[in-house]
Amino acid sequence: MCETQSLFNELRQSVDAKAMDAIEWLVVEAPDHKLCRINVLDFASKAGLDEERAIAAFLHATQLGLFELSWNVLCPACGGVINTHATLRTVRREEYVCELCSAGFKLSLDELVEVAFTVTARVRRIAAHSPDTLPIWEYFRQVLWSSGVDLPEAFEQAMENAILDSVELPAGERAQLSVPLPAAYVVVFEPVIHAAQFLDVSGEPTSERQNVSVVYNNVRAPTEAIRLRPGTLHLSLENRTNMRILPTVWVMGTAVHNLLARRKPFLTAKRLLSNQTFRDLYGTETLDVDQQLQITNLSFLFTDLKGSTALYRRLGDLAAYHLVRAHFQILTRIVANHGGAVVRTIGDAVMATFPTPDRAVAAALHMREAMLSLSKEHKGEELLLKIGIHEGPCLAVIQNGRQDYFGHTVNIAARVQELAVSRSIVVTARVVENMQTSMLLDANKLKPVAKGAALRGIAEEMMLYEIPSVG
Repeated sequence: MCETQSLFNELRQSVDAKAMDAIEWLVVEAPDHKLCRINVLDFASKAGLDEERAIAAFLHATQLGLFELSWNVLCPACGGVINTHATLRTVRREEYVCELCSAGFKLSLDELVEVAFTVTARVRRIAAHSPDTLPIWEYFRQVLWSSGVDLPEAFEQAMENAILDSVELPAGERAQLSVPLPAAYVVVFEPVIHAAQFLDVSGEPTSERQNVSVVYNNVRAPTEAIRLRPGTLHLSLENRTNMRILPTVWVMGTAVHNLLARRKPFLTAKRLLSNQTFRDLYGTETLDVDQQLQITNLSFLFTDLKGSTALYRRLGDLAAYHLVRAHFQILTRIVANHGGAVVRTIGDAVMATFPTPDRAVAAALHMREAMLSLSKEHKGEELLLKIGIHEGPCLAVIQNGRQDYFGHTVNIAARVQELAVSRSIVVTARVVENMQTSMLLDANKLKPVAKGAALRGIAEEMMLYEIPSVG
């Protein structure tokens, strides 16, 4: 524990004190299952912490070796973890299939890649570090289901209500189960290697012997549903893999729905990629140069200083440089405080991303006020900031050695900024139509002014909105 205490002391130097105390309690006092795939947003809510500070604290703790970070590909229907990765670089496939749901889906970083934290074995050894030793229900809770599934407190009872039978099957072993089948859709599901055999049980009950054999190996081939009648099923299971497996017989009905229906917010890959602390600590290690990962919706904010050339002429190179640098520092801090990240600076301009449009607009309003204050501090030297915001789909890529974004949405956001005049915030219809953005503007008594415009290099004319200053 001496080494762990040393890590705690080092972490305390760089993170919020309240978040640090909560993390230390978690590592020392929490039960094992609370330290596997920690949902940092849920943790922040229960500990009364600011989400951004909690995320930053866990990222710094991971950098020190207190936690391991995992990127988990999720089924959008059941919330099960289809694949888990130690780095986003190994997330390569564009399409995934959930065997339990018998459904395929295209990967995006919005809600289908979860980022979770697990305590390292060097800090505290927990059962999940050896998942093949977990009891069957704990395997489902800690390994199969994502941290976004709000599982019931009486988890074991809920699992028993949802399944007909289960067995723990060591490598090379066989088992025979006698299962009473109701008239329902039944799935023989195995969570370790993600294999499923569907049973379509319908018609009149039968007393005849019904036999089904399922063989598990390291090569899974698609199987069609087997038609059966209500009655007793003699289920033969054979494990030809080199690991323990956990076959379970599910009735896909109300009990499964009750088990998995409730969800809670979790940290997505999209949000983490737009987190300033993450970019500062891990930005160059996120993706490979040939990787392109889809994001369905991301908000882009571009800024530029109007008349910066004249500023250098009036103040001289040194004074103007320090003033422009101060402006960059202020903008970066504002972006981070609103849950975004600066992607790059270009000349006197900033490109930043935010997980939602309202965060981008809130940051823009804060930037406008901050530039007025900075101008007053420098004897009324006007810093005229132009801001443009747009939201939409994009690709996360590596460009010029750093994590970046590519696509039509990025181009539009840059062009929108070009149409802004001094101290102007110009946004697209997608931004102002966002419910949270609308509430934010109403709270600040700001009414966007609509105007159509043609954007350079963009074929279609777009409806833009200028957000005026108060008064």
